[in-house]
Amino acid sequence: MGVGDGSFAAISHIQRMDLRVIDGDLLDQEVEVIVNAWNRNIIPWWLLLPQGVSGAIKRRAGYQPFRELARRGAIPLGGAVETGAGLLPNRAIIHVAGINMLWRSSERAIRGCVRSALALAQERGYRSIAFPLIGAGTGGFSPARALDIMQDEARGIHFDGEVRIVRFRKAS
Repeated sequence: MGVGDGSFAAISHIQRMDLRVIDGDLLDQEVEVIVNAWNRNIIPWWLLLPQGVSGAIKRRAGYQPFRELARRGAIPLGGAVETGAGLLPNRAIIHVAGINMLWRSSERAIRGCVRSALALAQERGYRSIAFPLIGAGTGGFSPARALDIMQDEARGIHFDGEVRIVRFRKAS
């Protein structure tokens, strides 16, 4: 096969992932889907004290995403599930299980969360996604180390669109 014989007709448009690190608020990102750094989804959500990303989502999105999440059952460590976005302007929330039963994260869990969330977003056709620093809050990882792991993992994954990793900074 060569030029002029139609062999190039099967090549589709290929887009590279646009990976960015942003300082700001995850919930203020203009993306189709945001990621919630969650737990294994074994303890009922209403028993947990709202904190970090999940607390912010509950305050601004309402409880509907967490009610949907409760119906999904346990999430494997590093796994991801999708719910509606509640009152947020995003199309959906992808919840990832970034901490184990002892409320600690690991490099394996963080990498799994990035892989699972991007695979789910790609499968659903989302073109933009924003992550918090998975494992850096309750999970016990330093923000710099969590960011390094997330960037390294994301660079090895095919995703057609924009990926933002958001380091939380309060608006001034």
